[in-house]
Amino acid sequence: MPRIQVLSDTLVNQIAAGEVVERPANALKELLENSIDAGAQTLNIELAAGGSKLIKVIDDGSGIQKDDLALALHRHATSKIRDFDDLQRVGTLGFRGEGLASIASVSRLVLTSRYDDGDGASDHAWRVEADHGRLAEAEPAALAVGTSIEVHDLYYQLPARRKFLKSDSTEFAHCAEMVNRLALANPDKQFTLLHNGRASMRLMRGDVHKRCAAVLGDEFVQSAVAIDERAGPLRLWGLAGSPTLGKSSRDAQYFFVNGRFVRDKVIQHALREAYRDVLHHDRHSAYCLFLELEPEGVDVNVHPTKIEVRFRESGAIYRFLLTSLTRALSATKAGAAPAGVDPETGEVLAVGAVNPLAQPATAAYGAAGNGYQAQSHGSAAARGAYTQQYMPLPVANEPLALYDRMFGDLRRDGDAPAATLERPAMVAGTAAAVPFPADRDGIPPLGFAIAQLHGVYVLAQTAEGLIVVDMHAAHERVVYEKLKTALDLNQMPMQPLLIPHVFAADRLDVATVEDHGDALRQIGFDLSAASPTQLAVRAVPLLLKDADAIELAKSVLKDIREVGASQVMTGRRNELLATMACHGAVRANRALTITEMNALLREMEVTERSGQCNHGRPTWFRLTMKELDGLFMRGQ
Repeated sequence: MPRIQVLSDTLVNQIAAGEVVERPANALKELLENSIDAGAQTLNIELAAGGSKLIKVIDDGSGIQKDDLALALHRHATSKIRDFDDLQRVGTLGFRGEGLASIASVSRLVLTSRYDDGDGASDHAWRVEADHGRLAEAEPAALAVGTSIEVHDLYYQLPARRKFLKSDSTEFAHCAEMVNRLALANPDKQFTLLHNGRASMRLMRGDVHKRCAAVLGDEFVQSAVAIDERAGPLRLWGLAGSPTLGKSSRDAQYFFVNGRFVRDKVIQHALREAYRDVLHHDRHSAYCLFLELEPEGVDVNVHPTKIEVRFRESGAIYRFLLTSLTRALSATKAGAAPAGVDPETGEVLAVGAVNPLAQPATAAYGAAGNGYQAQSHGSAAARGAYTQQYMPLPVANEPLALYDRMFGDLRRDGDAPAATLERPAMVAGTAAAVPFPADRDGIPPLGFAIAQLHGVYVLAQTAEGLIVVDMHAAHERVVYEKLKTALDLNQMPMQPLLIPHVFAADRLDVATVEDHGDALRQIGFDLSAASPTQLAVRAVPLLLKDADAIELAKSVLKDIREVGASQVMTGRRNELLATMACHGAVRANRALTITEMNALLREMEVTERSGQCNHGRPTWFRLTMKELDGLFMRGQ
């Protein structure tokens, strides 16, 4: 066996480069992070051949002193930490001091810098070159205050590493994505990216909304949910993409911890669970979210590329993220305009601006007695109110004069005025009239119904234009949310059937009913064996009293048989309730009166997550007058 020997610094740096500088994008990341740590406000990036031929970064940061230029290219040399306590509270993007040394060991690197400590800049810049680890003497150079780093021919003398690089277009795509990540985390800085001499990206200074619009698109920002939640030292803020704009891949998911882009299993699982109830099963959410916490609460020294972190209290972080994002997504009631976006022009508002029409559906409006007030289903008062939710109830009072002024008399023959009609059984309401949130003119967010299209869609007119609602999907969400609330409160009222519904069942179904009768009653079912091969449905949940009792019972029994009653009532609870809601929702091709349509619209406006059905599909769309005029080229 050969004798043990100490590796040379050059070989050590080349080994480290295999971990830190996997591809040009990793080298670019190290350079940009150093520029940001130096306080740069403008970062200009030039690439050639996807970064394999040239990576050049010019910044206007504080620069590096002459005597420190050569030291900056030494392994584990840094100005960002001094002792172990600093390592426990890392507040910069870089801290190991191995990035530049690793890059210099596998390329030809030119480092030029002019230092400015705030009291005055150096007379001129200084320049130092390194050729695959061989360092030259510093010499004077011309440069404005800041730093310029050029990385030429990455892995040129290491063909074994170079062969793992992909095509120039692929490597450039990775570099551009790296710029996007850092640009989203630093919206107050300007980024310019050139590739092969051609401008590819120019991101001007602004706020998070404008930076997200530039990177993720206007559609993302215009439909996103703004989040700003705090709990002790924790803060979660940013933009969560609308579930109806889910992506086919995860390439629009950006999460930052103290300004650092990370991919963490705890974080990803929490966000995935928060979206589960509103996102289509084959889609992925889009978001740009920032988690802030005390530096000692997170260990960023876990992975060479610093893309992974470890939380001291991962359970608390998980619960905070899940609760905060779930709360934000639950406020996506149908008709609400996105925060941070002007509903009339669609333009992004200035950071911190409040959209006057993006008030939550719990905002009071109108005269006394005609204002909706928020109810917390967890409070004692809410329990009393909720027990009355399933009675035959009157429809919300609609301003009849306003309705007639908007449409004229569109009620069908035989319909009574909307303000006096009773709420139909298909939509459960509260024990008193349920007023709806409205805009300044008294028009509710989803407007007033004017027609039904092909027995599938409800058409409603608003002050801005036309609303189209998928009535089955919308009612499915309304029923689903009420079932969840009833089960949370352990108040799932039953509707006894005058004549039990008897159906043929195999012995396993009969055994399931006999073994899990308590669990079935907990979700509102009274099933019993009528014979060894027959089951009788004697009661169903009151919310689903118009559903096909036999088909509903069969679906519930199927779920319980497959995964067990305990799992159905815990981990699979929402899936079971979604199945039940689908059976209880109004079906397509059912003709609705104008009053029934309006009742559904009002329910959507006060129901959490009503912008998506139980499967994550959208329940409504808005076409503004501007969009409609464009279709017909009016004014052109």
